[in-house]
Amino acid sequence: MKRNYKYLILFIFIFSYFIGFTQEETTLVKKMEPVPEFSFEKSPGKSQNISELKGKTVLITFFATWCGPCRQELPHIQSDIFNKYKNDPNFEILIFGREHNWEEVNKFKADNKFSMPFYPDPERKIYAKFAGQYIPRNFLISPEGKVIYSSIGFNEKDFKELKELIESQTKNK
Repeated sequence: MKRNYKYLILFIFIFSYFIGFTQEETTLVKKMEPVPEFSFEKSPGKSQNISELKGKTVLITFFATWCGPCRQELPHIQSDIFNKYKNDPNFEILIFGREHNWEEVNKFKADNKFSMPFYPDPERKIYAKFAGQYIPRNFLISPEGKVIYSSIGFNEKDFKELKELIESQTKNK
């Protein structure tokens, strides 16, 4: 019986290693690389380019309405990040609904009583520049336009690190 536990522990270790490796391999933009060039609909029919936000610290979040970890993380983004920095002219938050249109992101926003901005990414065109799979995803962009933080999923330790990094970036302005 003891021998089976050794194999089970070995299997879990190997499985965990490959899951972590696979998740990292699906991140297409690494730290200190320039943010990929993209445009998004700021409002229906009105576009904005990410380059227009240069000079600001930008948090980019990818979510889906059906994603449990996303639903767990978004209230924290609202209370701990958006509410704190919504009036800071040097900070911008972009929350993209992966494979969602305006109607879907607006309904989700209203149903969950969020006040932070949500934008659609119906064909995964923006998401595909950053990652291959897994959500939620966060990317923090420096005022110089470089990726300085990325995360996959939601956990308190990573979220605390994100908040501290945003704080350090916005204090320097």
